[in-house]
Amino acid sequence: MKVLVIPDIHLKSWIFDRADVIMKTGKADRAVCLMDIPDDWDMEFQVERYKEAFDRAITFAKEYPDTLWCYGNHDVSYPWGKLETGYSPYAEKTVIEKLEELENSLHNPSQINIVHRIDNILFMHGGLTEIFVKKLEKGLLDAKIDDVIAAVNAASIDILWNDESPLWFRPQYKAKKMFRADTYKQVVGHTPVDKIFEKDSIISTDVFSTYRDGRQIGESAMIVIDSINGDYEKINVMGKLDYSVETESLYE
Repeated sequence: MKVLVIPDIHLKSWIFDRADVIMKTGKADRAVCLMDIPDDWDMEFQVERYKEAFDRAITFAKEYPDTLWCYGNHDVSYPWGKLETGYSPYAEKTVIEKLEELENSLHNPSQINIVHRIDNILFMHGGLTEIFVKKLEKGLLDAKIDDVIAAVNAASIDILWNDESPLWFRPQYKAKKMFRADTYKQVVGHTPVDKIFEKDSIISTDVFSTYRDGRQIGESAMIVIDSINGDYEKINVMGKLDYSVETESLYE
């Protein structure tokens, strides 16, 4: 299966417009969104931007009803009552209501969670380490993969609101043994990077986040990944909505 990965949103509703164009080309069979829909630099008072971003996500969810959604730390910080960089007390009610509306728009509640698996690919916001799984329950190290994912998704807020959890872990900065890296690749966002890249079974995709002055940190691209063999292509998403989608191999 070909899967389009939609990286961190942070109030950039136009990312869903670009994803929509890619889906309409037939390059992907379904999509996975790594979320972090709310919050961006100095946007705390722009409540309409929050509403617009969630409304666009909800529209995308309805148009592509088999899309999977991976909670980001900025998404759950509102219903969990956890302060986060960029947290907007002015948009708090809007985020909680709109996140619930997004959840209720899905055909199955399981479509939105911390970790998802499609064949041999794990999707999540941060990254899943072996030590986190072991701390969750030592016996999970040898458990079936879907049982592991179910346990992670059912973990308590205290366990998940932690730098080592799949909501927060940054494999780009910390060298730790990733969970079953010899079998499963992980596709993650959360940590802004200047270029989509793969290292040690981790594919980092957060290339739309910005500096405080609004400049985009990374390249303007998304990936479509083969869920069986883990091969992927990068798709340039620069330009207007009627742009011609161009692709280039990451294996040059």
